[in-house]
Amino acid sequence: MLAVERQGRSVVARLRNTRVARARDRGLFPPIFLESHRWPVKAPVLQDPRVALDELIRETRTDYTAISRMIRRNPSYIQQYIKRGTPKRLEEQDRRVISAFFGVPETILGASLDDDAHKPFRKVPRLDVRASAGLGTVASLELLSETFGFSERWLRDLAQGNPDGLSLIKVKGDSMETTLSDGDDIMVNRNDGAARLRDGIYVLRLEDDLLVKRVARGPVRNRITIKSDNPAYPTWTDVDVSTVSIIGRVVWFSRRM
Repeated sequence: MLAVERQGRSVVARLRNTRVARARDRGLFPPIFLESHRWPVKAPVLQDPRVALDELIRETRTDYTAISRMIRRNPSYIQQYIKRGTPKRLEEQDRRVISAFFGVPETILGASLDDDAHKPFRKVPRLDVRASAGLGTVASLELLSETFGFSERWLRDLAQGNPDGLSLIKVKGDSMETTLSDGDDIMVNRNDGAARLRDGIYVLRLEDDLLVKRVARGPVRNRITIKSDNPAYPTWTDVDVSTVSIIGRVVWFSRRM
């Protein structure tokens, strides 16, 4: 059973790095407001949370079993919820995990609007720099542009702990297409860097260049591969991790429609 759970979590972990296109482009974003206006922007709420969850699963090419295992339920739990209406509602903890995975507010999955409206918000700084999905951008991470507010609980789920290290920066270039596009805003967890390095998308500093790239750990200790999702750009293999400054892991992104 433990092996099955691990396999399920492994499948979901791989999906997190590729579920980038249609669901987010349809406007299903978490509650967010611009600090200068303080106007909450609510995502559209579908009438039936089962329909919403089914759409999210299909749009991101996930499956019922993987989501069931992610919330540590039996493999048919989500299918029964969607197709048979059992249980009638997702439990709060399950709803919280699933909404964080898909990057949508809990209201989409059945939480009341009043509950969502009264959740505390935490400010996340948006830094006035761009992480290059290209040949590199000379930049400093110390320049503060503005702050945005997100649900405190959603940020904690996203960061898998303390959200103090989260910040927003903008992507420049096309080397991470089709995962990330020029102009996308990415949320970077600066508390999730070299110490916990694993396969995923990271913001890196190489000399004076700030880059956003996919990192893969190699078979040799402390050696990594740095690559772009766009095959037109080069891949660096067998890189000594000590020669690279790992700024943080990319945990979320947003895109203008």
